[in-house]
Amino acid sequence: MDLRAQTAGHNRSLGIVLITLAFLCAAVMSALSKAASGVPPLLLLFLQYGISFLVFVPSAARAGRANLKTQHFWLQLFRSLAGSICQLLFFIAVGSIPLLDSVLLSNAAPLFIPMVVYIWFRKSVQPLVWISLLIGLAGIVMIIKPGPQLFHNPASLIALAAGLFSAVALVATNKLAETEPPTRILIYNFGFSTLLLVPVCIWAWKPLTARNWLLLLGVGLFYALTQYLIIRAYRYASATELSPFNYSVVIFSGILGWWLFGNVPDAVAALGTVLICAGGILSIEAGHSEGHGHAFGNGHWTRHWKLARRHASSSQPQSKL
Repeated sequence: MDLRAQTAGHNRSLGIVLITLAFLCAAVMSALSKAASGVPPLLLLFLQYGISFLVFVPSAARAGRANLKTQHFWLQLFRSLAGSICQLLFFIAVGSIPLLDSVLLSNAAPLFIPMVVYIWFRKSVQPLVWISLLIGLAGIVMIIKPGPQLFHNPASLIALAAGLFSAVALVATNKLAETEPPTRILIYNFGFSTLLLVPVCIWAWKPLTARNWLLLLGVGLFYALTQYLIIRAYRYASATELSPFNYSVVIFSGILGWWLFGNVPDAVAALGTVLICAGGILSIEAGHSEGHGHAFGNGHWTRHWKLARRHASSSQPQSKL
């Protein structure tokens, strides 16, 4: 995989196709993780990151050690921790609630990002963003359906917490993207997460069936493919053009949830889905640049993408990775 952040010329249509394919892969990855619900979440998380790390190692190795040195070690580590917690919470939640709900709530990151940006950078929240947050909050209430059942099955709240950690990871990713090329961010993300999960994975290990191994392999490969397609997409179009397509993952997840698991949302849940998507898109469009991103803490390369692209192109070898 060629992970260099090289200029490819502007092609909005191709960028949209690639970003939509990326979120189709993200939805498939989520469906596979739900199908593997019998696997301990910590083990699922370890194998997801471990497989993705192995997929990207050859490309990173060709970039050379000098191009993988980072000036932001602790921020890389913090970003990896936040993303790993986000993924872990999602894996815990997706086994107990419909695929659409778990993906949707973990995709509520844009609704949390204004608060994260305010706490981190002390940037004020604009009135239009407050409106987007209220719209999204109304949708969340419709999906979660607050009541005594949440004490018996808090999976919806766990998925929503995944969205909060996703917001933290996204803001950290965009901060890193000011100076760090995509190759470096990805390899540190996958590497740190894999190493940190080794001890807990040994503790959580259990024998797996051949079916579970295939599902886990699919989770890792589709997660890696999602990252690759996102990078490709942002070579052809800007965040402003592509960010509204982040929520295509919700559409794909709804279709897969109905097709594979028989999950059909009721009218209230359908309206809540529309409100969360609308609030999230409005928050992305009206919010600060630090807040552009997508689900699971993976991170889009927003307005800093061009800077990172120039940085990577000047610092990396010209041979194809």
